[in-house]
Amino acid sequence: MDFDLPEDAVAVQRLVRDFAAKEIEPYAADWSERAHFPAEVFRALGELGLMGMLVDEAYGGANAGFVSYVAAMEALGAADQSVASAWNAHSTIASLPLAAFGTEEQKQRWLVPLATGENIGAFGLTEPTAGSDAASIRTRARRDGDSWVINGTKMFISNAGTEMSLGVTVLAVTGDGEDGKKRYGTFFVPDGTPGYEKGQPLRKLGWHAMDTRELVFTDVRLPGDHLIGEEGNGLRQFLAVLDGGRISVAALGLSLAQASLDLALRHAADRQQFGRPLGGFQAVAHKLADMATEIEAARALVYRAAWLGDQGRPFSQEAAMAKLFASEVANRAASASVQIHGGYGYMRESAISRFYADAKILEIGEGTSEIQRNVIAKALLKRR
Repeated sequence: MDFDLPEDAVAVQRLVRDFAAKEIEPYAADWSERAHFPAEVFRALGELGLMGMLVDEAYGGANAGFVSYVAAMEALGAADQSVASAWNAHSTIASLPLAAFGTEEQKQRWLVPLATGENIGAFGLTEPTAGSDAASIRTRARRDGDSWVINGTKMFISNAGTEMSLGVTVLAVTGDGEDGKKRYGTFFVPDGTPGYEKGQPLRKLGWHAMDTRELVFTDVRLPGDHLIGEEGNGLRQFLAVLDGGRISVAALGLSLAQASLDLALRHAADRQQFGRPLGGFQAVAHKLADMATEIEAARALVYRAAWLGDQGRPFSQEAAMAKLFASEVANRAASASVQIHGGYGYMRESAISRFYADAKILEIGEGTSEIQRNVIAKALLKRR
């Protein structure tokens, strides 16, 4: 078995690492304090061909595959989680529904500017009363002649309110089937559509430099060609691309865990107590050893899920495992790193404090840890 990354993945990772060291890491703390979305960074990522890594080349993407994407995320997330999380949402749940189910005209109209980095994308699923239970959304879309009229509210939506936002892909209830079950549709709502309003940026515990808002749709009228895929299959379409999003969040967690370990190692080597470096104390050394071991285990899970995806093989269970484990490892690693930093780690001027604040959402977004365990258990029992 060859555990080395392919040469193209190594090259992409090196490119992103060099870019992040110059254009992101020196400014990340300031962006976080000011809750500033750095649009210039995403435009630069587009110029580097990184805003459409999972999109076919015919539509301005790189079609690099999940393994190269994870390698890039490792480098990007280690520099700043806000930038990486916005890139994650754009690259997966915002772009993949169009890539997988959009018509040729829709892809040329909306996917191309997303994949090239001219714009950034958003996906509207979560609502004030619907999170993990996606099927219980209340936003509705009704037919009116050749148009659709949407009413409802979405909550905690990323990337929708930036200066380079193109619009938002929205999941809505379209009616009830003969069996009494809800039918769903996926619609693209461009910025500037009458009735589409955005709330003020939400003040989050972490991810301060990523735009997150409430979105309100009041009699939003859309032409029929704004329906993505088949009416009635919107929820299935979303679930079909969700596994890729889980791999992406798993990679985000992996990058945070590795950054936490790197910061802890640096502090343990430099900080002197009782006449010797902190790393010389067994209590600290064992924390470092545990962090490193769990991170390597998480890395194996994440890259295996990514590899399966690239091979065209089923990877739903593996993606859930990777997301579950990597997100929880990220939280343990960040906490242990703060402990090693001591009082310095609790100060907002420290890099580890920012990663610590960013870590918790990884156990919540793109499916909570509880939902991942449900997915894994269901797959195991089905196989049995």
